Amino acid sequence: MRTLLVTALAASLLVVAPEAEATTIAWQPCPDQPAADCGTVSVPLDWTDPRGPRTDLAVSRVRATDPTRRIGVVFVDAGGPGGSGAEFARAPYLSAEVRARFDVVGFDQLGTNNSSAIRCSPDLMARNPGDDPADEAAFAALAAHNRAVRDDCRADHPVFDHVDTARSARDLDAVRRALGERRISFYGISYGTLLGQQYAELFGPRVRSMVLDGVIDHSADLPRLLLDRARAVEEAFGVFVAWCEENTTCALHGQDVHAAWERALDKADEIGWGRDGLIQGAFSELRGGAWESLASLIADVGGVRVSFEPNYDSLRYAVVCQDFALRFADFAEYRALREAELRAAPTLRGTFLGHQEAATCIGFTDRPTNPPHRLDVDQAPPLLLLTSRYDVATPYRWARTVHRQAQGSHLVTFDGPGHGVYHANACTRAAADSYLLATAPARDVTC
Repeated sequence: MRTLLVTALAASLLVVAPEAEATTIAWQPCPDQPAADCGTVSVPLDWTDPRGPRTDLAVSRVRATDPTRRIGVVFVDAGGPGGSGAEFARAPYLSAEVRARFDVVGFDQLGTNNSSAIRCSPDLMARNPGDDPADEAAFAALAAHNRAVRDDCRADHPVFDHVDTARSARDLDAVRRALGERRISFYGISYGTLLGQQYAELFGPRVRSMVLDGVIDHSADLPRLLLDRARAVEEAFGVFVAWCEENTTCALHGQDVHAAWERALDKADEIGWGRDGLIQGAFSELRGGAWESLASLIADVGGVRVSFEPNYDSLRYAVVCQDFALRFADFAEYRALREAELRAAPTLRGTFLGHQEAATCIGFTDRPTNPPHRLDVDQAPPLLLLTSRYDVATPYRWARTVHRQAQGSHLVTFDGPGHGVYHANACTRAAADSYLLATAPARDVTC
């Protein structure tokens, strides 16, 4: 029965993926970087109504530096959701050899940056009653708050209901066609890996090569989205502790790191920063693989304190809540899952990122427009997956799950921390570059 459901879903996705309308791009030098090209591509506001209202997407291109050896185009996406693909294309992120052989292209997905950016009311979002409701009343208050933000934001932004990642995959194909390219290569980080996966599902024959770095698992349900991340956070902190025990460069070397962490939480409350701010800071350092910085943060909470604003993200309401089934039936379900999250990650009190994303969608009862499902990329060439062993944002388990689902894919594991590992070391970069440049059969490898 599950196989039949997955097959039916894949078929339905293909049915609603029309060929992008032929168009062209009126390139102009980018105002902030004249050597790069900037333009727009017109796409339907609603891909199920291709003759209806239209909207423009901001696009950037940096031409191959060695045009005599040009292979084609590589689309890049910086993730987020909300990162600017257009700006990312203009940054020298990929290696010089890749940039020599490819035009690097990126676009701002609808609802972001220069493509009708969605910006919900900061005043309204700041009235958030708290992301960890302690009782039925607090849960109801958060649900009402989330619905109020969504409804207000939807009223201000006509694109609000048209920005899930499946639609962005159709937009990506519209840009491909506007460029006149038969096939494309793709490199995406973090949430950008979901764009790549959905493009490979919908337009597999148009993919030449695809590198996914820090892999989102779109088949994950609500418990896995929280608990996989919580377990990853706890495991990464444990590896950090072991590193501190072995390295004198750790500011906590020779100490009981867990005890130091608990003292730091208390001190954060004492100095008015609050333990939530410290937890957010620690998660950020774990996410970046910055163990020395994390040790210094814990050792000197007051002196090394970093300022973090409350993380109210407009695009979670419009994108994340539609790409994933983050729906709590009631407070009892929330409380049970929160307790499981705390058991899985007692040190950092759960998973900062996963919990915030799930809490944003409390109060939503509609079915997500881009529901999670098992990956089906049978028509695409083998994907190359990059991951770190101790990624707290996109856990290692997610990359391994996508590896199993994407038949023929190859998994490159950086045996260390961090999120996004193209530049982790020469091994990860060489694996990605050789695959992009030659589409040579890759192999599973640990770097």
